[in-house]
Amino acid sequence: MKKSLLALAVLGAFAGTASAQSSVTLYGTLDVAGRVVKAEGQSRRYTMANDGINSSQLGFRGVEDLGGGLRAGFTLLSSVGVDSGNIGSGQTLNKFWNRRSTVSLFGPFGEARLGRDYMPTFWNQTIFDAFGTNGLGNSVNVRQLYAGTRMDNSIGYFLPTNLGGFYGQAMVAAGENGTSADRPGRYGGLRFGFAAGPFDVAFAAAQQRFGATCALGSNGLTNSSPAATVTNNCSSANTAYTALTTDKQKTYNLGGSYDFGVVKLLGYWDRESINSGREDVGSISAVVPLGQGEVHVGYDRSQLKNLPTTSPHGAGKTTVDQFAATYQYNLSKRTAVYATYSRLDNKENTRLTLPGAAGQTSPGGNNSQGAEFGVRHFF
Repeated sequence: MKKSLLALAVLGAFAGTASAQSSVTLYGTLDVAGRVVKAEGQSRRYTMANDGINSSQLGFRGVEDLGGGLRAGFTLLSSVGVDSGNIGSGQTLNKFWNRRSTVSLFGPFGEARLGRDYMPTFWNQTIFDAFGTNGLGNSVNVRQLYAGTRMDNSIGYFLPTNLGGFYGQAMVAAGENGTSADRPGRYGGLRFGFAAGPFDVAFAAAQQRFGATCALGSNGLTNSSPAATVTNNCSSANTAYTALTTDKQKTYNLGGSYDFGVVKLLGYWDRESINSGREDVGSISAVVPLGQGEVHVGYDRSQLKNLPTTSPHGAGKTTVDQFAATYQYNLSKRTAVYATYSRLDNKENTRLTLPGAAGQTSPGGNNSQGAEFGVRHFF
């Protein structure tokens, strides 16, 4: 008995020391909705969907004070498919921490961050979109040469937060054969911005070299490496362009927002280049607070030029635009209900569809529209 009590006392002493030096937090978001989408010429499709206004996720983060102004920290984030209990919704990768897995060192110099994380060029697209690149209204729905969201095997640096409103980051990532579906290969990117009061503006640029030769597939570009089932980021279901003669994609974007109190305006411009192909995307949106609720509205437009004759959509150009609106009612600081409507219009021979209409392929130039009704809860 005395030995048991002694052992417990020793363990308690170690636990006390650990808790004094570090902390770990469990947190997350659950967001699920009923959705109906109809592509022109097709039947309505009813589904349950995740991430209507926020990304469903389960996370752990921790920090340890190392002394001398230094701290160590980590973040682990996994997507959660609330409708099914799966890891994420429609995930093609066997990754548990598929949203973020990083370890960091903080100090007066800023932050050094290693692991899987957002690309600098993605931040402007999500921060300056009133829909946060979530749900039926998000601006990514119109993208034709989408450059991706996250990078594996990355080393990132963030400027200190005491620079009078200026902020910035840089990232490099190893190619490692481009075996990840949302990270095709070697990457280098940076982002710089300025925020003060209601004003925020930022510019980002990047170049990524594909880790495998790209070949023309039924929807655009597919990875022709041995892992042929993995879709490269130089391709997606929405890609209209083929990059048979290049191994890199360049991205530039500029975004900003201004909060007038009665309305917050947001917008960004993004350019993607592969070979002679060039896509320009413009997004403008707004958030209007209404008591316990708020309205989000947005308009997005993408035009892809200089398509080769080998493109699945034919030579020339393709254009697509989208109008969307959301009403969100905040039952509390953590829980909200919402309703979203979106309409996506294809021009020329573009064949994009809204999320949830996958498989409803229709002739070029047709449109799709949909609505979703959901609940979001933070914990």
